[in-house]
Amino acid sequence: MNTKIQIGVLISGGGSNLQAIIDAVNGGHLDGQIVFVGSDAPGAGGLDRARRNGIATFVVDYKSIIRDFKKDPRKALLPDDVDLGDIIAKQTLFSDQDDPQRVRPFMMSRVLAEARLLEAIGSHSFDLLVLAGFMRNLTPYFIDRINSDRTSPRIMNIHPALLPSFPGVDGYGDTFRYGCKVAGCTVHFIDYGEDTGPIIAQRAFPIEAGDSLESIRQKGLALEWELYPHCIQLFAQGRIKVVRKEFDLGKGGKVFRRIVEIG
Repeated sequence: MNTKIQIGVLISGGGSNLQAIIDAVNGGHLDGQIVFVGSDAPGAGGLDRARRNGIATFVVDYKSIIRDFKKDPRKALLPDDVDLGDIIAKQTLFSDQDDPQRVRPFMMSRVLAEARLLEAIGSHSFDLLVLAGFMRNLTPYFIDRINSDRTSPRIMNIHPALLPSFPGVDGYGDTFRYGCKVAGCTVHFIDYGEDTGPIIAQRAFPIEAGDSLESIRQKGLALEWELYPHCIQLFAQGRIKVVRKEFDLGKGGKVFRRIVEIG
């Protein structure tokens, strides 16, 4: 891979991690160029950060797409290349115990939004798609079209907790409320579950007696702004490799996991 990588970024909010990536590129610490910033929210503050830096932006308004779908699901026209049964079989956001009448509409509405997202992304050439506070779960429909080679994933995410603990939208809050003595952040590749993909790197810090949820978030964000550009640079240097590895669980039990090796 050419080390001067083309980077696409998806955001939902203010874009502080986006700014950290922009600063790393502008400061010569990251061998890449941000070619677009997209958002699911028209009012996302990170879009202004991108425009001030001359980066192309677009919006796919998830809320309006989902709202229109809910008005009359029967009118929804899925893309011709959608196999909804295959998508539902692959995903691990829901379990087999979840009500199909809930799972199917959720997947349909997200695929409708993702089709628009793929259309907007399709006008750009990129090597890596970075989720920088993009608060939407991605379905196998979207993931498979970005990760055309499953052995070389190229959707990266940062999560505000030390995975696999505390997946979901409020990692720092969950860490704090659980009473943990250590908090941190994780950069990982996206897979078909919620924050379950191969871990690239983590950073941790102690939770002190006087810490509040807000102070933990601020400490965590400071680490995120260092860690995320570092991991993107590892990708740019071609140093990240995802391998399938066997783990012995004892008593004859074995499990295979996809893990990251850094070269």
